[in-house]
Amino acid sequence: MSAFNAFTAMIYRQLKRWWNARSRVTMTILNPLIWMVFLGLGWGSIFNPQNIPSIPGIPDIPNVVEILRSAIDNYFKQLFGGVNYVTFMLTGVIVMTAFMGSFISGISVIWDKQFGFLKETLVAPAPRSIVILGRIVGDSIVTTIQSLVIVLLSIVLTNEINLINTPLVMCYIFIMSLGFASLGTAISLKFRSMEGFQMVVNLITMPLVFVSGVFYPVTTMPEWMKLIAESNPLTYSVHAVRYWLASADVGFEYMNPITDLAILTLFAIAMITIAAKTFEKTTLED
Repeated sequence: MSAFNAFTAMIYRQLKRWWNARSRVTMTILNPLIWMVFLGLGWGSIFNPQNIPSIPGIPDIPNVVEILRSAIDNYFKQLFGGVNYVTFMLTGVIVMTAFMGSFISGISVIWDKQFGFLKETLVAPAPRSIVILGRIVGDSIVTTIQSLVIVLLSIVLTNEINLINTPLVMCYIFIMSLGFASLGTAISLKFRSMEGFQMVVNLITMPLVFVSGVFYPVTTMPEWMKLIAESNPLTYSVHAVRYWLASADVGFEYMNPITDLAILTLFAIAMITIAAKTFEKTTLED
């Protein structure tokens, strides 16, 4: 078996495996929709000044109330990069969908351990690094497709999405997915039980999501949290996707699409290298 055939075979296997799991395909769409509808629209109404019937301590004088509502609206628009909160959160959920899917894809490695397929890949007549890379790329394509579906569905909830930039956005998401799918794979190779892996996944993913700017701007975080956000690759993916999809530049001063791309690429290369090295050291007894 040539290296190219092994690489493409693993990509095909991961894609087919995902598509054949109808419940997984359905949940990939329903889960982000729940976040978008209930959290996005729910919190979005809080940041809408028009929903404030009266302002405590301020006389109910029409001109005064309207001026204050306008000021509050301008403040929130500035805080969220010139878009409403629904759009702000939707662009974050698009990234979160790919992030969660790519990280948790490592669970299929444990599944393959239990059913013996991992041993077949270990003894396959192809470089191990190519085999595991094919698996990672296949999982990254799957999560990128999932994010694309969410992008298309998001136009039902907001009219501030620039669909023309979708191909560019998918590039950022794919590179990010490569990094986190590699990290998830490297971690899963050290576990035998799905329960243990899932506990580690929850321990890592939730903090990363909350300090990435998905639900609130990173600039409003406490200083100690900002330090974590700056070292979180997910932060740069969220910034880039929000920049291209909603023209909202919400991030630290040094952040821009080029910086985001560079950091995500370095992260992906580092994680792929770690995953490949870990897989090369894996034995049949593992």
